[in-house]
Amino acid sequence: MKLIFVAILFLTIGGSVFSQSNKWQTFYEKSGYMDSPPYDSTINFCKKMCDESDIMEYISIGKSAGGYDIPMIIVSSEKKFTSGDAKKSGKLVILIEASIHAGEPDGKDAGMMLLRDMAIHKKHLNLLDNMIILFIPVMNPDGDLRYGPYNRINQNGPENMGWRTNSQNLNLNRDFLKAETPEMQSWHKMFTQWLPDLFIDCHTTDGADYQYSLTYGLEIYGNMEDGLTKWQKDKYLPYAEKKMKESGHKIFPYIMFKEWHDPRSGLESWVGSPALSEGYTAIRNRIGILLETHMLKPYKTRVDATFEMIRHTLEFVNSDPNELKKINRTADDKCKTAEFRKKPYVIEYETSVEKTQVPFEGFAYHMEISDLTGGPWFKYSDTASTFMIDFYNKQVPVSYVTIPEAYIIPPAYSFIAERLKLQGVEIQYLSEEKNITVESYKFTEYEFDNRPYEGKMRLNNFKTNDIKETRTFPKGSAVIFTNQSTVLLILHALEPKGPSSFLRWGYFNAIFEQKEYSETYVMEKLAREMLEKDPVLKAEYEKIKKDNPEFAKNQWLQCNWFYQRTNYGDAFMGVYPVGKVADLKEVSGGLGE
Repeated sequence: MKLIFVAILFLTIGGSVFSQSNKWQTFYEKSGYMDSPPYDSTINFCKKMCDESDIMEYISIGKSAGGYDIPMIIVSSEKKFTSGDAKKSGKLVILIEASIHAGEPDGKDAGMMLLRDMAIHKKHLNLLDNMIILFIPVMNPDGDLRYGPYNRINQNGPENMGWRTNSQNLNLNRDFLKAETPEMQSWHKMFTQWLPDLFIDCHTTDGADYQYSLTYGLEIYGNMEDGLTKWQKDKYLPYAEKKMKESGHKIFPYIMFKEWHDPRSGLESWVGSPALSEGYTAIRNRIGILLETHMLKPYKTRVDATFEMIRHTLEFVNSDPNELKKINRTADDKCKTAEFRKKPYVIEYETSVEKTQVPFEGFAYHMEISDLTGGPWFKYSDTASTFMIDFYNKQVPVSYVTIPEAYIIPPAYSFIAERLKLQGVEIQYLSEEKNITVESYKFTEYEFDNRPYEGKMRLNNFKTNDIKETRTFPKGSAVIFTNQSTVLLILHALEPKGPSSFLRWGYFNAIFEQKEYSETYVMEKLAREMLEKDPVLKAEYEKIKKDNPEFAKNQWLQCNWFYQRTNYGDAFMGVYPVGKVADLKEVSGGLGE
């Protein structure tokens, strides 16, 4: 009888333990590691974990364009669930983001398992000794709701996934600096409140076949403060490479091939644009780690690699939290100094022609000319092969800008000032109309994209002349002093040459449009009078006709050329409305928040 009782008790307890364990399996685990959950399942599981655990809290940081919550879980062993309490605690704040491209959900599944292990199974709790974790499982709810099996043709699983863009068909990972979408505006409000010490962004890559299950992107090519660069290159990266190897995952820098699909053509690195996550956090003096799992690896391999990379990163940061806080603070403080503003700032880089040779672990492949399309057809085998390949991994400056004491933005473009304010930029406003001497730019040549990109007609190539003039700025003009930690953000937003500047994105396109015109019969007479009075103008006119046959054959172009040189021409056409304040005394007094 005792044996029967013991057996029943054992089965009861064992069944209870199994039931509890099964209760906390994620959708991904229940699918046999083959599938990723839809949006509602993700939200429900996250809320269930937070209801069960007193070290986790669920919040929504805002709404998507489609009106759906953007979820975030706050994990704190001391229950510091507000940004204010987090700052008082002195702990690091680590932000982990998944599914900004909802068709790449590896980070969502890895993150939910890691948080479940911490909150429910009490594993890895030591990681919370020195940090508070923020986890966004679905940054792009609209894309996640476009759920199905046919969203990523190049990708080996999961069985179902979301879509790349939001419901406006905009790619959120091109919107970090311009902050146009409601999703990104919500993200910035959260980021500015919490100002995380480290950011991890989880993706899945496209491209060629190779052995690495995960590639990583780090801003280590000179565009960050020296202390931040050295921490990444000399401390974090060797640790991550060692630990990932021990975990059974090969990793490599996130690269592009000089010729698409063809590793032998050479590898290229780059400096991240502030339109992208890691490029944006770089100009906020915060390290961003881009995780790109390899699309052709089985889904379980990719999720495992993401899980381990996040875990090892947290372990490393947790081991010496004061160092990361110190280098972040040093970078912020340096940006505020007059010494920093005296030096030209590199606003744009390009990949150097210099190269080194590196071993690249790929798969044997060959290229055929397609008898269908006539294009190159790359065919990969299952045979592992290591290639010695040229790696173009040095970045060189191509454009510098001088840093003014302040920028001024007229009220007509107040939306730009408001977007910067959302991102933590301190702004004051003129309380009365003022005449202010500013330095700015006049565009002499410019070329637009021939098709929309992210809903914008971008300005790609342009030339400018520096100008200095006195302008009348109305009451309400935004004055942005550059002696603040967000100065790099300010420069990249307002300097036209910035790779993701508001000008490049097309927000100032109207300044390139001519709105008043002359009739040819009016200008035919006036042009002759102008040529008689001005021999320099005549020489310029003859030269442009000689150099430009199309101009020489077109009456309207020639008459309009003369019109633009009369007093009737638009003096503001092609002139950048944002000014660099030449004398701070002219804006002092009469400023308000």
